[in-house]
Amino acid sequence: MQTDTKRPLVGVGVMIKKDGKILLGKRINSHGSMTWSFPGGHLEFMESLFECARREVFEETGISIKNLYKGPFTNDMFKDENLHYLTVYVIAEYCEGTPFVKEPDKCLEWKWFDPENLPDNLFIPLKNLCEEFNLSSL
Repeated sequence: MQTDTKRPLVGVGVMIKKDGKILLGKRINSHGSMTWSFPGGHLEFMESLFECARREVFEETGISIKNLYKGPFTNDMFKDENLHYLTVYVIAEYCEGTPFVKEPDKCLEWKWFDPENLPDNLFIPLKNLCEEFNLSSL
């Protein structure tokens, strides 16, 4: 039996809540450049979902999170880039620290947004999530 070696990747998006707002970063230098997304990244081999969430959030923003729980997932296709992701979401509360850009080659800025008033240019996985779910209810 012949199999196709091209398979979807696993991405982890972390929805961080603080005072009724959620943290989004403006992406650069990658697929989805100039769109807003949650902190997150690739799930590494033998890494738990929550380990990945904590690692990615700290690597990208310098903040720590608490009270993590599993959220929904989206099936995301980036046709122009020939990429396919299954994006798994972790919902968390802000714990401590001030978000800042730790990876200036990947992110322009971090901002807190009201989930009912998000910017128009959302990263495909976040756009898909918003089409399927009310972020305020997660």
